[in-house]
Amino acid sequence: MPGAVPVTTARVTRQDVPVFIRGIGTAQAFQSVQVRARVDGTLMKVAVQEGQDVNQGDLIAVIDPRPFRAALDAATAKKQQDEAQLANAQADLVRYASLAKQSFASRQQVDTQQTQVKQFIAQIAGDAAAVETAQLNLSYCFIEAPVQGRIGLRQLDAGNMVHATDVVPIISIAQVRPISVVFTVPQDDLPRIAAAMEAGKLPVTAFASDGKTELDQGTLLTPDNTIDSGTGTIKLKAVFPNPHNRLWPGQFVNARLQLGTDRNALAVSTQAVQHGPENLYVYVVQPDSTVARKPVDVARDEGGLAVIAKGLEDGQVVVTEGQSRLQAGLHVAPAEAGSSQGAPKANPPADPGT
Repeated sequence: MPGAVPVTTARVTRQDVPVFIRGIGTAQAFQSVQVRARVDGTLMKVAVQEGQDVNQGDLIAVIDPRPFRAALDAATAKKQQDEAQLANAQADLVRYASLAKQSFASRQQVDTQQTQVKQFIAQIAGDAAAVETAQLNLSYCFIEAPVQGRIGLRQLDAGNMVHATDVVPIISIAQVRPISVVFTVPQDDLPRIAAAMEAGKLPVTAFASDGKTELDQGTLLTPDNTIDSGTGTIKLKAVFPNPHNRLWPGQFVNARLQLGTDRNALAVSTQAVQHGPENLYVYVVQPDSTVARKPVDVARDEGGLAVIAKGLEDGQVVVTEGQSRLQAGLHVAPAEAGSSQGAPKANPPADPGT
């Protein structure tokens, strides 16, 4: 029609709309360990490279074991010496007991010998503890990875003296596969989150700081046990497999938690919803190609898709672009953009229910 205003339109449809809660947070190592010496000595070897992935039990560093091996040998020899003395004391006790029966030895001599036997038994118990301590100290010379993870930047080089009281670690290990993300949401969302968690695991998607680049998909692990009374927020912890190392400890992250899905909800592109001085409204294209201004109630906005609570019906056509040139009753030349425009992508994991 001559003089018609060209506009882009979309159709109001009923569809399944995911229910999301969004928060900001940071990625954190799932486990983080500062590797320090547990005995004093010379650092002989650092057996890993910076940035290397290690498994639990892999050798990390070696402290000079020679003093501790000598201490173990000394403790072992002392135990053997006391065991020999115990054997001799036990043999003497048998002889004194036999002589006492024939009145050739006094009862006091027998009791004294019994006491000596008990003393040697106690000494051997102490020797065994000393041997175990020496063995433990020797094992501390060979530092192994306590967790699986990635080696950080080395703090000390081979040849340095290290002490059990050192504050500076030899090296650090951070577990990044899997990795966790801690983010905050308003405390008012906690009841909905708790109810959804009862139905199953909740999917979480991590985005980069631009809010668009998807980094990884994981699941919600748990809310914190305390609400921050100063900010009125609560922390949530999610776990991500992070197979491609796109999440890194300390990284700023936008997190999107899916609570469930609204089934058969009335929805339209967010671009169609306009802000008036008193209410929200849309321009509805009539059968005669004129437009009418309709007030609407929006239940929520899911990042490109507006869930309509009141004001529209399934199948109606609304204007999504060109509203600035419109007023009620004007003729338009619509070009439909498609009812799915702007719809957010739902997470692959199974719907946990609303």
